[in-house]
Parts: sequence; C-alpha cells; structure tokens
Amino acid sequence: MAYRNGTYIAFHAEGSTDPTASDIKYYRMMLAWRAKDGSAFPFYNSHDKVSAVRDTSQAETIKRSLRLRMDNSKNMVLIIGARTRFDTDFVPYEIGDAVDRCHIPIIATYPGQGVIRSPNNLRDLWPSALQTRIDNGKAKVIHIPFNRNAIEDAIGQFNHSKVPAGGGLGYYNDDAYREFGLL
Repeated sequence: MAYRNGTYIAFHAEGSTDPTASDIKYYRMMLAWRAKDGSAFPFYNSHDKVSAVRDTSQAETIKRSLRLRMDNSKNMVLIIGARTRFDTDFVPYEIGDAVDRCHIPIIATYPGQGVIRSPNNLRDLWPSALQTRIDNGKAKVIHIPFNRNAIEDAIGQFNHSKVPAGGGLGYYNDDAYREFGLL
C-alpha cells in the first residue's frame, strides 16, 4: 500500500507551459509559496505531462503516471478557473481517479473568488466530472477561494480518512475566514 502523504494538484493547463497562460500560473504560485518559506505541504506535479498531452500514443503512459501519483496522495487540490470546465482530457480523468478509485477529498479552489458560502453558485465553473460526482454524492469537496492560508488549512485538515463536512458542497464558516484574514 502506498504511503499517502502528498497533495495532488490538478488544473487546466490548456496544453501550455507558458507560466502566464491558463491556470498553470496558480500552480506556479503554489510552488513559489513552498519555495519561499518551505511550506509544509508536499505535493505532486500532475502536469509534468504537458509536452505529451496532445500525443495520443502517450495518453495511457501519462494516465499510469498520474495514477501512481494519486496513489501517494491524501487529498487533491483542484484549481477551478474560468476555463476548467472545458478540459476534456486529463482534469476529468484526475477527478474520476481521485473520487472513484482513491476516495480522497477534493479541495476545490477558485482564483478570483472571495468568501464562498454557497458552493452551488459556482456550479457553472465545475467540470462535468466534478458536477456528476457532487450530484451523486460520491465526491467529498470543500470549496475555498484561492488563498494561501485557506489552501494550507484544507491540505492539513482533509485527507482520505477525514473528509469535509457537507458532502460535495463543503465550505468554511466565517470564523475560519477571519482566521485566514479574508473577513
């Protein structure tokens, strides 16, 4: 059995390695946070695959690599930007693997959002793979803004044996948001 201590991060890269394009910039921000002060959250780069994303001969090889990384993860951070719902290849696969096979919670984080009190209001941003699993009760999700304090708290708190309250529509209360400096 794998030692599940990492955090798997998924985002829609739109096939780009440009650090300013797509949601890769938010992933790179998380890398910068960790590098700056040695943040205590280990995570796996799910997008070492970018150069091979459009090569269908390598899709199964990529998925095998992603499964190995997911096996070592206690949770998944899913960065949900304006275009994430349009991803048709790896993000839906990663969501399905996290929920259906690994049974790990998802930390859905939204760049540009403030305090989130009603995750259903963000439904239009969700990839269908997430929406289906929230609707059928399989996904255990906390919905948070893209904020370092909130992300670090969620990574430290939720794992395969401690999932967010609220099923697929979990969110933090105002006391937590005050602690994160958002209220």
